[in-house]
Amino acid sequence: MRKLVVWNLMTLDGYFEGAKPWDIDFHNLAWGPELKRYAEQFGEEGDLLVFGRKTYEGMAAYWPTAEDEDKIKAYMNGIAKIAVSRTMTEPGWNNARIVSNPIPELTRLKQEDGKTIFIFGSAALADSLLKAGLIDEIRICVVPVILGGGNPLFKPGQDQVPLKLLESSTTASGALILRYEPVKA
Repeated sequence: MRKLVVWNLMTLDGYFEGAKPWDIDFHNLAWGPELKRYAEQFGEEGDLLVFGRKTYEGMAAYWPTAEDEDKIKAYMNGIAKIAVSRTMTEPGWNNARIVSNPIPELTRLKQEDGKTIFIFGSAALADSLLKAGLIDEIRICVVPVILGGGNPLFKPGQDQVPLKLLESSTTASGALILRYEPVKA
């Protein structure tokens, strides 16, 4: 059985992007050798990435021509990918497909043999999957900055979700990497 893991960077005040889409310059405040190694491990641990449409479009525009991070670029472009969208017709990125209804698809995929399935970014998608009970782990890098506004990682209206801390580490930049699993009732 595979695990479904959410990974995201967020500010101390809870935003995963600023007021405009792809306003993620605050990531640079956390980036360094520790976070780079952590990101490289995703390519070894996982075999499928799942994105909401907006995140997918940004990733598909960036990674094929990225100039840095060769190891990360190789797995981002080579790994299997799912774009969750009701409007896209062509994925336009290597080894990708489109799924309009992620809950039954991910329920099925979690039952198969394979490595970890990761969701990067995609807060609205992650929220819907958390509400459906499909998320096995939440990994967050808390960036030491208060953004003051933007798009919150955790959406309002979510019922209380108790979490168990699995691991925590601090980077030289002062970022905090946290691993949690939802506590099943």
